[in-house]
Amino acid sequence: MTAVATEERRYPPARVLLAEDDAEFRAVVARALRRNGYEVIEAKDGTELVGLLTDALLTGGIDATYDIVISDIRMPGYSGLEILHGVRESGSAPPVVLITAFGDERTHEIARRLGSVGVLDKPFEMDDLQMAVLNTLAHRGIPLE
Repeated sequence: MTAVATEERRYPPARVLLAEDDAEFRAVVARALRRNGYEVIEAKDGTELVGLLTDALLTGGIDATYDIVISDIRMPGYSGLEILHGVRESGSAPPVVLITAFGDERTHEIARRLGSVGVLDKPFEMDDLQMAVLNTLAHRGIPLE
């Protein structure tokens, strides 16, 4: 009897661009995402996030570089809502999940209108964020191995 080698198919980890101006909270979120196998690129504020998105747009498209963007709404430089609007205008955009400590129904409605796939109000359970990321990536057909 011959042993048949099964080739294990591996995909690169999904790339998450995380923007959060609170360094401690950003570290907690990034660590939780990395534990679940995601590659996390961190931005400390809206200005750094815009720089990373612009670089991606110039080198092959934001959508080709990042699988999902998670952004705080209130940050120095640019707000998450401004980022969301700009990403949508670029025409090549990964889904965006917004997080905020200042969520209200109006903010949620604006975010939905601008195309956010979700808004999580701080404090939130990391499981809720993980589920939002997992569902979004699965919906886009991104392999999750």
